[in-house]
Amino acid sequence: MKRIGVFGGTFNPPHIGHSRLVEHIRQTVSLDRLLVIPTFLPPHKASTDLASGEDRLAMCRLAFPDWCEVSDYEIRRGGKSYTVDTLTALKEEYPQDELVLLIGSDMMQTFDQWYRCEDILKLCTVCVTSRCEDGADIAAEKTPEIFQTHPLLRSALPPFEVSSTQVRALIRQGLPTDGLLLPAVRAYIEERGLYRD
Repeated sequence: MKRIGVFGGTFNPPHIGHSRLVEHIRQTVSLDRLLVIPTFLPPHKASTDLASGEDRLAMCRLAFPDWCEVSDYEIRRGGKSYTVDTLTALKEEYPQDELVLLIGSDMMQTFDQWYRCEDILKLCTVCVTSRCEDGADIAAEKTPEIFQTHPLLRSALPPFEVSSTQVRALIRQGLPTDGLLLPAVRAYIEERGLYRD
């Protein structure tokens, strides 16, 4: 049985924080593969400056290390990207393997509001990464009740304050994104004229 990591997100755009997270997971959680899956339409948030699925897919291929596999599954499927649908399809493709869903501690706290959250827990193991120095946000006492009867992996990631919203704002103002975006991703954004008013 293999252990396959699943890292979904809007990646609008993918930034250094995303690539730091997968490198950290590689060191702390034993994975045989890691799938990076950009959403087509995020069901939980609306974005007025969402780059096309094809552009976000291309940026992910530039942003993530070669050992990650960037999947176009949700882009090809179209419509709202529900985690349970993606995990169901992956479980059919890898019936003998363990799927490990990577989420941040902020998403852990609202997980019980996700579409068919109980079914998600039947399909995978959840790995939650801390957003603070001491890992207090993923401590057992902070774990929502829904996880009490399901295995939960915890991985404390050294904090790195950056968000895609912040990066888009800098690009819109024509400001540098050094240390926040890989140069290849910034070059792609400039070439395509993304995130401009």
